[in-house]
Amino acid sequence: MGKKGLPLFIVYNFIILFLEISFRILCTSKIIRISLINTIIFTILVSFILTLLTTLFNKKINMILSNIFIFIITFYFTVEIIFYRIFNVFFSIEALALAENLKSFFSDTLKLIGSNIIVIIVLFIPFILSIIFRKKINYQKTNIYNKIIYLLIILISILAFYSGLYIKKSQTNSIYNLYYNIDNISLYKEKVGVLPSLYLELKRLIFGFEETIMVSNEETNEINDTDIDEEIEEIKYNNLDIDFNSLIEKANSNTIKNMHEYFSKEPGSLQNEYTSLFKGKNLILFMAESFNSIAVDETLTPTIYKLANSSFVFDNFYSPVILSTIGGEFQELTGLYPDLSLLSSIWRKGNQNYKFGIANLFKELGYNTFAYHNNTYSFQNRNKYLKSIGFDKYLGCKNGLESRINCNTWPQSDVEMIDNTVSDYINSDKPFMVYYATVSGHMDYNWSNAMSRKNKDAVNDLPYSLSVKAYLASQIELDHALKSLIEKLSEANKLDDTVLALVGDHYPYALSLDEINEVSTYKRDNIVEINRSNFILWNINQETIHIDKVASQIDVLPTLLNLFGIEYDSRLITGKDILSNSPGFAIFKDQSWVSDYGTYISSSGKFSLKDGKTLPENYISKTNNLIQNRVKMSKLLLQNNYYNLVINSINSTN
Repeated sequence: MGKKGLPLFIVYNFIILFLEISFRILCTSKIIRISLINTIIFTILVSFILTLLTTLFNKKINMILSNIFIFIITFYFTVEIIFYRIFNVFFSIEALALAENLKSFFSDTLKLIGSNIIVIIVLFIPFILSIIFRKKINYQKTNIYNKIIYLLIILISILAFYSGLYIKKSQTNSIYNLYYNIDNISLYKEKVGVLPSLYLELKRLIFGFEETIMVSNEETNEINDTDIDEEIEEIKYNNLDIDFNSLIEKANSNTIKNMHEYFSKEPGSLQNEYTSLFKGKNLILFMAESFNSIAVDETLTPTIYKLANSSFVFDNFYSPVILSTIGGEFQELTGLYPDLSLLSSIWRKGNQNYKFGIANLFKELGYNTFAYHNNTYSFQNRNKYLKSIGFDKYLGCKNGLESRINCNTWPQSDVEMIDNTVSDYINSDKPFMVYYATVSGHMDYNWSNAMSRKNKDAVNDLPYSLSVKAYLASQIELDHALKSLIEKLSEANKLDDTVLALVGDHYPYALSLDEINEVSTYKRDNIVEINRSNFILWNINQETIHIDKVASQIDVLPTLLNLFGIEYDSRLITGKDILSNSPGFAIFKDQSWVSDYGTYISSSGKFSLKDGKTLPENYISKTNNLIQNRVKMSKLLLQNNYYNLVINSINSTN
């Protein structure tokens, strides 16, 4: 065989392993020894399957087929790596349904691809070499003896791969659990590789997959046992009167029954000294594009700085990036952990009953509700999902806002949006709840960016790279918008009775970690601390209170509902009221997490304890179970239209 050229299985093995290792280095910055063994075994398996398929015909056809397979595999790895470098989340088949992100910002996407051209060229080098040296590769049709050998190696590889899943099986995020029990493709991909995760994803799409629900909440209840303020005369939970026993009896599937049982055992969040603090006041809620704590500066963004450091100050707040803007917005508006497939298949359709949708709840109290976005109103079907959570009055570019602001710049101005919409609600005879999805802070960060260019003079002399200066300049536009809003509220005598709330949808992932660390006050990592940000919750008459508890975007909704004295069921929302006694968590894209005790990195299984803390017994395993349950329930709540089911049961008993 050697005289006829290099065997195809060696070519395939080399190319796939090269691509897998490139993925590990470029996207995870680590090579885990145990899981790399699984990657190598799966590479051998795929290589011999491809070898078998491309040695069935004559030499010419085999060569053509081989080149096609190598190109497709290389192209898929390139998509994986570039997608991650653009969005800082791993690509999946389900992400194709959200390709509007790339289409709508086509020019930005091309620039980002262009900036990664060296990476793309390097990834395609093996493919190019396989064409250049095609005469040195054996594409001959194989005989029956070799076919049997290939089939035996394929069989042995399959057995070895599945046996490898059992290595350290008992660990919470073991490869075994990720394959059989846990819906966390991102972590599986990080540990085992691109092609094994593609296989697992296809397998689950075709045959279905349902995580096991841990109905017993013994462990999570122990974690929830935090001190209760003895001064509270009567202990009250933010829970509705739901007859779970009756629901369990009537459940028409095991999944629904298990969900009823799970929620019936959840304690919920206690009401507290801040319950109804803002009852009857107006609320203006922002989702600020790419807003991050590195943009909070006393000189550059004095209004943001003032708001972030007065009233409620959350010292350990995170805005985890889980697929771009839509993931951050979903967390903020629903209090649920986003699932990539459901964002497209359910959330974007906007046809479910979101009982706890923020505008639905405020409308029930007689509020006028408004929503605004200074880019295309229908992007990612925002017009549909905002309506499903209660916003009947929603204005963006191409459905009316273009007559008030310049929608032809990129990005559009937050100042223009604020200045030309305040009159809609500020003189209302009813209290108002307003939602702004801003866009001025959007990438690409250079002087072609209209908002960066507009505020260039304010950052020109800063000792940072161009991208960082352009980013900060774009956030100055948000600062000016907030300043203008506060001035207009004050002029209308509405400032005292208005609460401003603001979080970012995600950190500015168009900046590299090194660029973020140029301006960060401490060195950040690329898994957890890169997501650290601010939750602005401000009223001019509220005294400054520092909240040390860990929190994230999914905690915004329940915190606001408690402060405004709105009835809701805290058991049915993944996020928890930050001001309650519930323990604080921030959950990240691979189910790494931060708590009030420390930081857990799921890929390594390592936990870093905070100074001065003593870890409770079995805390890490119990918290992993709690996190996994909350992620599962967030998905199942949407998948089964659970709110509609439960609310109908409440209505039927009233």
